[in-house]
Amino acid sequence: MTVTDTPERDDSEKAAEARPAKLGAVGWARWFWRTLTSMRTALILLFLFALASIPGSIWPQRGVSDAMVGQYYADDPELAEWLDRFWLFDVFKAPWFAAIYLLLFLSLIGCVLPRTMAHLRELRKKPPAAPRNLSRLPQHAVLDGDLTVEEAARRLRRLRFRVTTGPGWVSAEKGYLKETGNLLFHVALLGLLVAIGVGALYGYRGNVLVVEGDGFANTVAAYDRYMPGQQVNAESLEPFSFTLEDFQATYIAKGDKRGQALDYSAKLAVSDLPGAPERTYELKVNEPLDVNGTMTYLLDHGYAPTFKITDGKGQVAFEGSVPCLVIDPATFTSECVIKVADAQPEQLGILVAFLPSTVPAEGGEWVSIFPGAANPTAQVYGAFAGDLGMRDGVPQSVYEIPPEIQKKLKPLVMKADPLAVGQKLDLPGGAGSIEFTGVKEWIALQITYDPGRMPALLASVLATVALVFSLTVRRRRVWVRVGEGPQARAEAGGLTRTGGDFGEEFASVVAALNHGSNPGVKDAR
Repeated sequence: MTVTDTPERDDSEKAAEARPAKLGAVGWARWFWRTLTSMRTALILLFLFALASIPGSIWPQRGVSDAMVGQYYADDPELAEWLDRFWLFDVFKAPWFAAIYLLLFLSLIGCVLPRTMAHLRELRKKPPAAPRNLSRLPQHAVLDGDLTVEEAARRLRRLRFRVTTGPGWVSAEKGYLKETGNLLFHVALLGLLVAIGVGALYGYRGNVLVVEGDGFANTVAAYDRYMPGQQVNAESLEPFSFTLEDFQATYIAKGDKRGQALDYSAKLAVSDLPGAPERTYELKVNEPLDVNGTMTYLLDHGYAPTFKITDGKGQVAFEGSVPCLVIDPATFTSECVIKVADAQPEQLGILVAFLPSTVPAEGGEWVSIFPGAANPTAQVYGAFAGDLGMRDGVPQSVYEIPPEIQKKLKPLVMKADPLAVGQKLDLPGGAGSIEFTGVKEWIALQITYDPGRMPALLASVLATVALVFSLTVRRRRVWVRVGEGPQARAEAGGLTRTGGDFGEEFASVVAALNHGSNPGVKDAR
């Protein structure tokens, strides 16, 4: 016998075999898709989606609480700037939120489609044949009396089992609603995501402040802040209008909860279409105005005292209401700024504190002790003359005189006694006068149109129902074997595919097989 020596391979060849093959672009794409569409990834993304929504309830959001966002910048500008860099004031518009949303959407599609196809194939399959030895199953019983295959099949069908028969055996199964519910739950989540996306594209949202006696028409120009979806234009807005006829806020007058709000109610005269007759609607916090799917919500309220400003030439330069910002929610002490650009010979800027229920305090001060307007006064704590910069083309807040401009103005009054309704304060140097003429109230409204609102509700209901089926229904099987000959006995066996106690229901099934009736099977799904 001749032995032929095999030449040894060099180290580089051995190392090449030891190294794993590179995946390549296609391999990495397949790995990413399989990972993304796994149920574990879908659950992680769903958890992240819920987690990412939490900052939206912790920090105020633009378009909902603009005043609170502004307060963050006033209290701590550096912190507010960092929060804004991470989109924490616009959570639901943040790129990281959109990324989670899209990945979850793709993951759910990748999970649901294959499982749906597999479930449809499972529904078309017949129950498996009966095992030879039923006594080895978790549930087993010997049946009484003579029982044929046909009779056993008929009795099991009455219990709403899917049944198939063979020579000497019957196989029955039910509980497919568990997987159906599981799939419907994921489909409902997909529907919810689609509804949110449709609402973001074709919906819009806006904020507006309306004073008693004033009106609002649903046009882009009428909004204080307007946030349309990408597919929304000016013609998309529902052409309704309304007038705020009256606003009433009710407070507790006595006891430990004195000053706590009981109810808010705004009386509106609504016209659904241009030229249509007006109808009265009472707007409340949880009762929005609905005009063909466009919802108007009551968000906030405050006081808008009315003033009459006479300039140095004796002309009425301003007459009307001035919305005030609340600085103390417990007493509704508020602050207003009156900018009189038409005053002559110089423009006037007046800072006013509004006190709804005024009482004297120590040190000659005046305070409000109740949010209701029981004794309203307006206290001028700053009046200035000069160029307010309102004609420079630079936008200004209506609630403040910018500090850089205020430094250039000539001070007229630094602090005066509170004015009751009907009282007047003469400004020094013949600059004019300010008269406190009355009190109105303002309301802040959010007007939204969200075409995905109803689909989202239906998807949520479907998800809840589907989850109930998924958690309560069990997949279970029952087999019956009928022996041959006069001494042969029929026997039954059963098990569940998803765990849980099947003993009580199996006993009811056995009783139905023995007696030919349904003596109260506890779970017929």
